[in-house]
Amino acid sequence: MAYDATKMADWQISEEAEKKMPMPEEWREKLGLEKDEMLPMGRLSKLDFLNIINRLQKKPDGKYIEITAITPTPLGEGKSTTSLGLIEGLGARGKSVGGALRQPSGGPTMNVKGTAAGGGNALLIPMTEFSLGLTGDINDIMNAHNLAMVAMTSRMQHERNYNDEQLKRLTGMRRLGIDPTRVEMGWVIDFCAQALRNIIIGMGGRTDGYMMQSKFGIAVGSECMAILAVAKDLADLKERLNNITVAFDKSGKPVTTGDLEVGNAMAAFMRNTINPTLMSTAEYQPCLVHAGPFANIAVGQSSIIADRVGLKLWDYHVTESGFAADIGFEKFWNVKCRYSGLKPHVSVLTTTVRALKMHGGGPKVVAGKALDDAYTKENIGLVEKGCENMVHLIGVIRKAGINPVVCINRFYTDTDAECAVIRKAAEKAGARCAVSEHWLKGGQGALELADAVIDACNEGNDFKFLYPLEMKLRDRVALIAKEIYGADGVDWAADANAKAEMLEKDPKYADFATMMVKTHLSLSHDPVKKGVPKGWRLPIRDVLIYSGAKFLCPCAGTISLMPGTASNPAFRRIDVDPKTGKVSGLF
Repeated sequence: MAYDATKMADWQISEEAEKKMPMPEEWREKLGLEKDEMLPMGRLSKLDFLNIINRLQKKPDGKYIEITAITPTPLGEGKSTTSLGLIEGLGARGKSVGGALRQPSGGPTMNVKGTAAGGGNALLIPMTEFSLGLTGDINDIMNAHNLAMVAMTSRMQHERNYNDEQLKRLTGMRRLGIDPTRVEMGWVIDFCAQALRNIIIGMGGRTDGYMMQSKFGIAVGSECMAILAVAKDLADLKERLNNITVAFDKSGKPVTTGDLEVGNAMAAFMRNTINPTLMSTAEYQPCLVHAGPFANIAVGQSSIIADRVGLKLWDYHVTESGFAADIGFEKFWNVKCRYSGLKPHVSVLTTTVRALKMHGGGPKVVAGKALDDAYTKENIGLVEKGCENMVHLIGVIRKAGINPVVCINRFYTDTDAECAVIRKAAEKAGARCAVSEHWLKGGQGALELADAVIDACNEGNDFKFLYPLEMKLRDRVALIAKEIYGADGVDWAADANAKAEMLEKDPKYADFATMMVKTHLSLSHDPVKKGVPKGWRLPIRDVLIYSGAKFLCPCAGTISLMPGTASNPAFRRIDVDPKTGKVSGLF
């Protein structure tokens, strides 16, 4: 049953839907799980992925469906809403279906964006738990990450205070000689806190630590989170956590978490994060929530583990990539699928009439001000021009050999004529197209989308990677810039080029993933350029090394790992009823 999304807030819909949400024992029976495969945590549960995978290893995988989008605008595209709407639509068609989404960060939840639980009748429940820490994975990741910083800073203090003989006798440690000007890691907190981007630590006396410049990032930007997204199992997680580069010593050699003898303790903190959390759509299809890495600097996907579990438990598995197809889908395609060995059947490109109008040259959107009439009244010209961005990204998906389906996430102000323009452009570019009203009508509003996805899954595809692993880093970047972003070429800063050359010569980096770092607001490196920019080159200023996750991250422009809190943040509207404990205002 769909709720009246035009009159009810999302938290109200969630509250009503939760009244009939299956409890852990009901889910166990519904999903055919063994007793030891569910780990109840209140009204939610984690799933013991290894037991499930081992039991079902001979069962064929279900259909693998990825959700991506056109280049984001402030008007929104609704990837999470579309992911949940498609799950509900497939459920309405009687299919065995579930999905996997990233866990939201407390930073955006308490800032402008709010939670990422979908919206309207395409909603993930229980919404409050999802938005406020869930089963504690992000807290465990913060503890693991910050423990590495505790290990490093205390080591620096002790090495300053003692000579080599004293250090060996009193602590049993050898001198690492960390260069305080070449510390790679900082601290993490799961809020948007611009005041912590650049800090000084260790002020006071010799017992108060080592005085130096430091920094904070947001927790989901931690390499520990990136590692969780790509780890195969607990043993792999532990190995990767021991290989994180924390700093460099004074001779330029990396100092790792293993050198600091802290990686195993970090793994102990994260031991429970390895299992995904089971949640529900508002229409009671299962959805796993696991990992939440940045899409700019990391892979931007829910975990490989969650996808492996979902593909064994149901016949259609829906997963979402962060940001647009030039970033999220490209990383899904060339990194996640390569790491997992899984082959997708279809990719859904989410779009909206309003976002395409902005890409077509529509007026600037200012937060807090009413939308210009161009976005709420029919304007065929802007839609036609904006379709260039959609068509470009359809082409990106087709380069992978995957069948694209364009989903028009329809708003009540969109007209039939505007939707027809999008459909015509999508089909001409070689994609199926479906109009979906899942926000308003839930699964019944997503039947056309569900049917298009089923047809695409049954068609088969010729999935292939963009580049072989043997390709050198700079050649990979050039290929991505040209084929995915539409750049005329790449300009490397001198230091970045020298670093890339060094990395290409060192065999230990040969199998590291290429994790591009650029703005999500444009196909180019310039967030102001909408649509499909022409006549530009991609500048690379640095290459970051994530040695635990095994990522090399070429940086096009400056990316901050600590967002700032806006002047009108969401936390001003969030409240809790002191009598019932119910939370309101989360969306």
